Amino acid sequence: MAHRPFSESLRFAWAGLIWAWQTQGNIRRHTFAAIMALMLAQVLALSWVKQALLVLTITMVITAELMNTAVETVIDLCNPCYHPLAKRAKDVAAAAVLVAALAAVAVGVFLFVPPLLFVLTDR
Repeated sequence: MAHRPFSESLRFAWAGLIWAWQTQGNIRRHTFAAIMALMLAQVLALSWVKQALLVLTITMVITAELMNTAVETVIDLCNPCYHPLAKRAKDVAAAAVLVAALAAVAVGVFLFVPPLLFVLTDR
């Protein structure tokens, strides 16, 4: 494989991100949830450490979704017909997204519930 300039690699990565955004509803849904979580973090004035943890968690979910999309796309390329092993691979890739999303919900509970309870009970 030829060594390509970094700018070209960035262009390919950007094209993949744009394609995923345009074609994958879950990417858009996760991004919307991420924006809402980041806005709530600002409203609640979470510490920079908690906001960094939130960004890492968001990145984990979106990365899992991108990897799931890549796996599904390659499987569809290699075998467009139904095959039980293809289904299994797709299911496992989707499970990775589920695990990441559930972890994100848990992190969200730890980050947001205490300050929300404080705000709701203090006023």
